[in-house]
Amino acid sequence: MASVCQIWRPDRGRCLKSYGIIAVLFMDLMLQCVNGSLSTTNVETHYTRDGPFITSPVVPDAASVFPADEDTSKCPSGGLCHRLPAHCIQCDYHLKCTYGKPTLFTCRPKKGVHCIGESGQQQTNFSLNITCQFCWQLDPSQYRCTNSTNCMTVSCPRKRYNATCDVLDHVHCLGKRRFPKRLFCNWTGGYKWSTALALSITLGGFGADRFYLGQWREGLGKLFSFGGLGIWTLIDVLLIGVGYVGPVDGSLYI
Repeated sequence: MASVCQIWRPDRGRCLKSYGIIAVLFMDLMLQCVNGSLSTTNVETHYTRDGPFITSPVVPDAASVFPADEDTSKCPSGGLCHRLPAHCIQCDYHLKCTYGKPTLFTCRPKKGVHCIGESGQQQTNFSLNITCQFCWQLDPSQYRCTNSTNCMTVSCPRKRYNATCDVLDHVHCLGKRRFPKRLFCNWTGGYKWSTALALSITLGGFGADRFYLGQWREGLGKLFSFGGLGIWTLIDVLLIGVGYVGPVDGSLYI
């Protein structure tokens, strides 16, 4: 009987191996589910007749929704409440609004700022009609950004730089009023495209166009080679005409 129990079965190890693989796959699947649930933000999107309606049960950071306290000494007092600059009022912004649609928010003037309503009476709370969008989603005409003079504007592909943007005082929006943005290099050093093209056509054989653009080595090369026997001159006329050759500092033509 003992000898019968000790008989080796070739399929016994194979079954144990299959069970082990199934157990490992099941544990891996459970770990992925747990990790996904921890890293997923609880944001719900509802669709209405007017468009997407975004709600989030997660309370956003106060610094990301409410503007930071600023100096109110330059805020006008005694005027209409809805005409106060954005840094002079405090609004109870919320994210339960339809993107791109006007929404009424309850606002109040900051400490030390006094304003009146349409009836001429002083108000401590008033409603302000604000478009439901974050500050970084505004039209570029509604904010001002820093400009970099250390990037090449005439290049392919076009270069970008990290800018810091501030929303204009009279514009109201959700979130931080100062935000970073990646912008194309668009600064100018004062070089005129028409002047460069005219010099290239008339005095290009002497390198005048290259000297004007600040490219001294190329200008000397054209000067002593008589414009590359005319070939270099013709090529520069085409390159400057299409804007491929620009100022040496990498700025845009004006």
